[in-house]
Amino acid sequence: MKNRIFFSIVLLLVLFLALGSLSASGAETKKIIVGSKDFTEQYVLANLITLLLEENGFQVEEKLGMAAAIARAGLLSGQIDILPDYTGTAGGNYFKYPVKINDPVELYEKVKKDDLEQNNMVWMGRTTFNNTYALAIKKDMVDAMGTTFSSLAEYINKNPEKVVIAVNPTFYERETDGVFAMAEYYGMNLLRKNVKPMDTGLTYDALNRGQVNLAMVFATDGKLRKFDLAILEDDKYFFPIYNISVVVRKEIFDKYPEIENILLPITKLIDTETMINLNYEVDGIGKPASMVAKEFLKEKGLIK
Repeated sequence: MKNRIFFSIVLLLVLFLALGSLSASGAETKKIIVGSKDFTEQYVLANLITLLLEENGFQVEEKLGMAAAIARAGLLSGQIDILPDYTGTAGGNYFKYPVKINDPVELYEKVKKDDLEQNNMVWMGRTTFNNTYALAIKKDMVDAMGTTFSSLAEYINKNPEKVVIAVNPTFYERETDGVFAMAEYYGMNLLRKNVKPMDTGLTYDALNRGQVNLAMVFATDGKLRKFDLAILEDDKYFFPIYNISVVVRKEIFDKYPEIENILLPITKLIDTETMINLNYEVDGIGKPASMVAKEFLKEKGLIK
């Protein structure tokens, strides 16, 4: 009889502890799905988001490396909860604003307002760096071509046969903000036969090997540092502004409002030089994006 009572007490105690543990874990588990697009900068940023959330008690599932349209669709459908995204992409592709907004703060505020009202998306902060399309030349060509799109236009118009440009297929095909629209905007007599479409990464190699003397690049790409290139200034603001914001579904934001402060370092600490360096550590040195993100956050004292 005593043994039966003893085992009953032990069983009840075990059940009580198990239920208490389940209850506690249920209360503490905060789950969130982080997504990214399919290029280096996005992998780095998504890993920064993941690590900061995990440091603050979140259980994170990652869905990284999606095509841009699929990533946005995943956010809208709730398949992912949070995504680093660009103000220029929202203004040009999501909302198709008829008039380009050149002020970065004005563009951010408009995108933030429209996406919240129309899609229940919260844009949390804005980086100062602008990962827009850019044109690069070798530094030994600066004296000839100058440092701006306007000076480049003057050079091309005097030497139309000499200028061969490498661009990616998207920039080649876009009608409103592609290479030929840019040439028209700046009054460049750019010969169609001298515009060579190729994969984005190959534009750097083509320029480095002397196969072209002008290349379309992205303003925060690590390969700019790898190949030591000069970036021309878009002095008449042809290209849209592409500042990063951390975009989260409002349902998740309302459930975990603390994530805004947790992820604030991403938009506050990462400027153009920092983003180029982080991208370079992946593309130039060959480190995994997760390692680059972890080292950066540890250096800043944001994770252990």
